[in-house]
Amino acid sequence: MRLRYALICTLFTTQLALAAPPAPVAPARWSEAKANAWYAQQPWLVGANFIPSDAINQLEMFQAATFNPALNDKELGMAESIGMNTMRVFLQDQLWTQDPEGFKQRLDAFLAIAAKHHIRPLLVLFDSCWEPNPHLGPQHPPIPGIHNSGWVQSPGAKELSDPSYEPKLEAYVKGVVGAFANDDRILGWDIWNEPDNGNDSSTNGEAPHKNQLVAALLPKAFAWARSVHPTQPLTSGVWSGNWSDPAQERPVTKIQLAESDIITFHNYGWPEEFEARIQELQPYHRPIICTEYMARGAGSTFDNSLPIAKKYNVGAINWGLVAGKTQTYLPWDSWQKPYVLSQPTVWFHEVFRQNDTPYRQHEVDLIRQLTGRGTPSPTPAGQ
Repeated sequence: MRLRYALICTLFTTQLALAAPPAPVAPARWSEAKANAWYAQQPWLVGANFIPSDAINQLEMFQAATFNPALNDKELGMAESIGMNTMRVFLQDQLWTQDPEGFKQRLDAFLAIAAKHHIRPLLVLFDSCWEPNPHLGPQHPPIPGIHNSGWVQSPGAKELSDPSYEPKLEAYVKGVVGAFANDDRILGWDIWNEPDNGNDSSTNGEAPHKNQLVAALLPKAFAWARSVHPTQPLTSGVWSGNWSDPAQERPVTKIQLAESDIITFHNYGWPEEFEARIQELQPYHRPIICTEYMARGAGSTFDNSLPIAKKYNVGAINWGLVAGKTQTYLPWDSWQKPYVLSQPTVWFHEVFRQNDTPYRQHEVDLIRQLTGRGTPSPTPAGQ
């Protein structure tokens, strides 16, 4: 009797198990084949890291009081006119925490403006660079003579250090990516910009043990984004270290390379270094996009780097479009010696002056020539 009862219980349990729906399978990183098939459908991607010239940081770009559709429209039109077809655009977690619906509406409006100009942005969710104590509301004016004097991290040091804040970060990632997961106006999602950048020379107040905190959170951020099944690829750009030798890679770099659907990287070096970095990443057999380059005073220029990127079919997104409140036309060393009494001999970043004319006409002509896009430069009067 006991044996029969046991057999009946076992049979009943088995039937229940068979009838139960299968446990959901966690979305996986894209295969090499899927990533390369996606890239084969893209035009050659050329663009800039974009923030409108009237915004000092991500918060000022997207907060309701300072969001400026008209200026976004004008400046993205300038980008389109020289052949650019993508922009890298930084978001900020506090925008979501404050007003999820309003933030989604403004981001949707921005995407509509970008689409009007045939530009598909790569959206950045988190950022470890510059000011570690972001706050909502009015932002301070630019500090005279200093490069990127108001840019803010996401999450800030306080939020990164507080385990109880993590559910808000999860809600932000799932909320934003989930809202636009099937939106073909978006090129992709850059999960975290330079995650292990410590900003040692530029600012104080960093979170204690920042790199360890980021290393623990970065895989979770990828998983949160994947959990809402985006049709766009995920990435996080490697920016420092040796990428050709896994044994020498830093912990965060290993996570970035292991999690990214497409490989992105930063390089502000001379052309020989730029080409060598591309070659270090080719063994991963995935699409490659340089999401930061072009710092004239450091040896990284359109003239040197953009032809190399085209040669290897590597996307190229330079830092800066129109000179404005970020003041990133000033070099990095302005943090040590502000350019208050004099201006640098050569602009560091940016393509256009505040009056909408190119900093160097040759550069915009080169971008048009290499992309085969854009509109011809107006012919000066009398010619």
